[in-house]
Amino acid sequence: MEASCLELALEGERLCKAGDFKAGAAFFEAAVQVGTEDLKTLSAIYSQLGNAYFYLKEYSKALEYHKHDLTLARTIGDRIGEAKASGNLGNTLKILGQFDEAVVCCQRHLDISQEQGDKIGEARALYNIGNVYHAKGKHLSWNVAQDPGYLPQEVKETLQKASEYYERNLSLVKELGDRAAQGRAYGNLGNTQYLLGNFSEAIAFHKERLAIAKEFGDKAAERRAYSNLGNAHIFLGRFDISAEYYKKTLQLSRQLKDQAVEAQACYSLGNTYTLLQDYEKAIEYHLKHLVIAQELGDRVGEGRACWSLGNAYVSLGSHEQALHFARKHLEISQEIGDRTGELTAQVNVAQLRAALGLGPGDEDVGMACPYSGYEAQGARPKRVQGNSMDSLDLLKFPSEKKINRTPSDEECFFDLLSKFQSNRMDDQRCPLEECPSEAAEAAATPVPALEERIPHSSLMASPQTEEFFDLIASSQSRRLDDQRANVGNLPGLRITHNNLGHLCMEGDAQEPGDEFFNMLMKCQSSRIDDQRCAPPDSIPRGPTMPDEDFFSLIQRVQAKRMDEQRVDLASAQEEAEEEQQRPGSS
Repeated sequence: MEASCLELALEGERLCKAGDFKAGAAFFEAAVQVGTEDLKTLSAIYSQLGNAYFYLKEYSKALEYHKHDLTLARTIGDRIGEAKASGNLGNTLKILGQFDEAVVCCQRHLDISQEQGDKIGEARALYNIGNVYHAKGKHLSWNVAQDPGYLPQEVKETLQKASEYYERNLSLVKELGDRAAQGRAYGNLGNTQYLLGNFSEAIAFHKERLAIAKEFGDKAAERRAYSNLGNAHIFLGRFDISAEYYKKTLQLSRQLKDQAVEAQACYSLGNTYTLLQDYEKAIEYHLKHLVIAQELGDRVGEGRACWSLGNAYVSLGSHEQALHFARKHLEISQEIGDRTGELTAQVNVAQLRAALGLGPGDEDVGMACPYSGYEAQGARPKRVQGNSMDSLDLLKFPSEKKINRTPSDEECFFDLLSKFQSNRMDDQRCPLEECPSEAAEAAATPVPALEERIPHSSLMASPQTEEFFDLIASSQSRRLDDQRANVGNLPGLRITHNNLGHLCMEGDAQEPGDEFFNMLMKCQSSRIDDQRCAPPDSIPRGPTMPDEDFFSLIQRVQAKRMDEQRVDLASAQEEAEEEQQRPGSS
């Protein structure tokens, strides 16, 4: 029996190392069913089972097993085990948006690690606390109305705390000589400074992160660093430099054979060349994005590509092509239930039809040959002379309202600063441990062995469920004395005369810190509503799309240049009768 339990657990560990967490979890569950009297083995199984469910995004089960691990570790007086279980609970609570409780758990991990002189555990705890504050800062920004260039004080203070913990982590991993961990710290420091609007500082950190990624030959981390550098330079107005970084991102995404990220890079390049007023190149990259979105069945990305192409063709004065893509954008928006995109597309179609002189009964121009004007495989478009752009309002981004006053470029840069982070793509996620979808940092972070429970850093996600309230409430309502009395109810624990005395005597000797549970209860009682609910509704998002709000901002950056081209449609048409004008370009 004993060998069978261990064999099942080892097979579960092997499968998880191979990235098959579903099968791994099944073997761990089978091991629990068989049971064991070895308390250390059972604790390790709980930990790995919790981690497997974490990666499967079954967070209520992850909480359940990490709570079992914490209970068992405290009962047998395993301080290091208690620290790691607390860290795992903190990471899971962070995923669920329960940031205050997550901080309490991660702080417990930090306190015990320092008490035990565990420098590696201390470094991980510091990093994880930084992650919690980083996530909380982004979450708070979702629900707060902001003026251009202004971060609410609570958001700013939270992000500054994140930066402080990352700095402490960086200092410690430098002391430990852990270069891979230094790279992760630099990456997250860059991300945090970026959120705070300190773009020059963000660039400096991301360059450090890039250097270490190259040191390890970590192409995935290198690609993320290039993307982050491109994003930061956008906000400094250095669009030409951004384009070069995005090209490197594109090149690496192709080497990594990651089509979704390749499409994201094409979309970024398309928007950047729009900022540079090179509309032909913008169209070239948006067409490449469109092709990949179609191949991957990403209707959201396909719709956004059509919107972008319509806007670019308007800038070239090619209204027939613009109308085709506006029609396609409308069709896709209706299909995916993007009401805002649908309304925007309807307005754009109406404006384009009016500019082309089409009446209610007239068929759209160019519909019989929708791809005329550009090469089907995404080659450079053929420039087509058409009516002046001055006869149209700017095709509005689906999430934007038409603005009556043109903000300055600086205002545009900071207007959506704390909002556009809500959907940050994986480029700006720097995981502490290896995750199944991306082998970032794999060279320096081995998959934890069964006997060594290592808290896995969490991937950013939106709050998922309220189920943890039931779990946490049960742990609050039973003081640890009750938990000790019911320790026999732990799944997989076979109590024998060999471990009974160990459970009782060592458990009594290690009185739990009621302060820990009291702090969790305090967090629960003072929970704020914005941490209980999901983020506000947003337009749909697909795998080939980078951050939506980030590129809506790019369109707004153009407002100053484009405002001069916004004129009353009727008066523009009257002027067009007097003189045929070239496509607007300022």
